Amino acid sequence: MSLARGATGPTASARAYLSQVHPVFMLPPLAASLFGALLAGTVDGALATVHVLAIFAAVYTAHLKDGYVDFHVRGEDDDHPLTVRGCRVGLAGSTAVFAGCCLVLALGANLLAVALTVPTWLIAYHHAPQLDMNPITATTGYPLGIALAILGGYAVQTATLSPVVLAFALVFLVLLSGIKVIDDAQDYEYDRSIAKRTVAVVVGPDRAHTVAYGLMVTALLVVVAFAAVRVFPPTAVLAVLAFAAVAAVARRAEPRLATMLLIRGSYVFLAVLVAAVWFDPFVGLG
Repeated sequence: MSLARGATGPTASARAYLSQVHPVFMLPPLAASLFGALLAGTVDGALATVHVLAIFAAVYTAHLKDGYVDFHVRGEDDDHPLTVRGCRVGLAGSTAVFAGCCLVLALGANLLAVALTVPTWLIAYHHAPQLDMNPITATTGYPLGIALAILGGYAVQTATLSPVVLAFALVFLVLLSGIKVIDDAQDYEYDRSIAKRTVAVVVGPDRAHTVAYGLMVTALLVVVAFAAVRVFPPTAVLAVLAFAAVAAVARRAEPRLATMLLIRGSYVFLAVLVAAVWFDPFVGLG
């Protein structure tokens, strides 16, 4: 049996599997893992790489499972590059890679790192068709995965957690939950037609936007508050200003463009936070 739909052979299969790599959505979790390692101060490059690979395997699992459910189970998508067998083989492969990484972390790092990493795969695998049918879990699944990637990346290096890394994880959980609400609003009409309970479907598009930007503003205010009490470096406020500028433009855009702007704004937000931490030698020592 073929792994790719409409084609046979190793090249077709490889292209089908590569099509499930979505850099826009995959890069933030990988960057979050590295950011967590950076917060630790001293970085073991080999273990950091293993954790990044584990997070990649988890996110790849999510894309494979979503595609399988949306096309082969629900019939929502018009097309998908993989057959049912191809999806199952891919899921088995990504899960094996994830399990192997966790084993390496257990032996070479610590069990806390493993305990914080395993839930990323559980969220990824169960996002569809279980978690994406509830407005809370549909909204927070991806942001929670990124928060766990930050915590796991830090724990790999330190075997513990600190107030600063917990604060960063909280900020990204809230900020990205707001972005996810906007992202889900793109599919409001279709989600409503299949009774998929996203925030936009439950409260309506207008209120969903209010909820989304309320979450984002809350996250930015939390950054300012943490900077004021020196949990964050004072220069972290620059990240707030950068993201606020992007959010102001996105607020006037339609959902698809707004999502693109906000996701890229989150890249800038993370980059400025990384720079703030990099030039503050006291962050990550508490």
